[in-house]
Amino acid sequence: MMEPFTVSGLTTVLGRMLPEPHAGFLAGILFGTRAAMTKELIDAFVATGTIHIVALSGQNLSIFTGTLATWFASLFSRRLASLLIMFILVWFLWFVGPSPSLVRAVIMGSLTLFAVIFGRRNLSLLSLVLAVSIMLLLNPSWIDDLSFQLSVLATFGIILFGSPKGTKNMWSWIQDELRITLAAQLFTTPLIFFQFHRISLVAPLTNILIGWTMPFLMGLGWIAAIAGYLWLPLGALPAWAAWVLLTYVIRAVEITAMIPWASIGK
Repeated sequence: MMEPFTVSGLTTVLGRMLPEPHAGFLAGILFGTRAAMTKELIDAFVATGTIHIVALSGQNLSIFTGTLATWFASLFSRRLASLLIMFILVWFLWFVGPSPSLVRAVIMGSLTLFAVIFGRRNLSLLSLVLAVSIMLLLNPSWIDDLSFQLSVLATFGIILFGSPKGTKNMWSWIQDELRITLAAQLFTTPLIFFQFHRISLVAPLTNILIGWTMPFLMGLGWIAAIAGYLWLPLGALPAWAAWVLLTYVIRAVEITAMIPWASIGK
């Protein structure tokens, strides 16, 4: 019997094609569901400053939107690229469900899109201030919400330092990916340290090693989930490719977490 085309249905499909913790990890990246991981693995993600990637977050979505904007800007006109990504964000919000955290993430992702596609820093900063002000007027309690704070700071960092150079060779693409990821992390690290009294000294290294995989994992994950939903063997190849990347991410996190003084604090 075919699973319903819902988040839970696609999560079930992924679970049939991938082992744990890979299936739960990928579902967390795609849909924001809780990943099934051991305490040791979660501790490794915390120690390397990469815990945000195990679930859909405003920071993750901002990084992913910036990546999409970089890709689409080289393929389409600015207007068409922005319309396509806005359509993807709205559909995604409808499909996953309009939870407050995801609504905030989509708004912040849209601002990142605006910043990367149009490259107008001053106007993007003004848009960020206006969006945050309106959101806090609608719900002042969001100011105490950590995911909201991380979304704002990640978007601020991407607006300031995450814009691509506009060249289209492989090295410039890698530089753009690293710039977007590290710009978001630069501005969120102080808040993470303030909240959790722990800071990762290997976070830049770990993010350089695994940050580039996130867009590919999201793309392969969606292809595997939809193809496997239509016919399970059809999703086997993209699921295998996702498994290779997921294994690489997990091992990179585990290895860098074992570096002496990987993190300091409580």
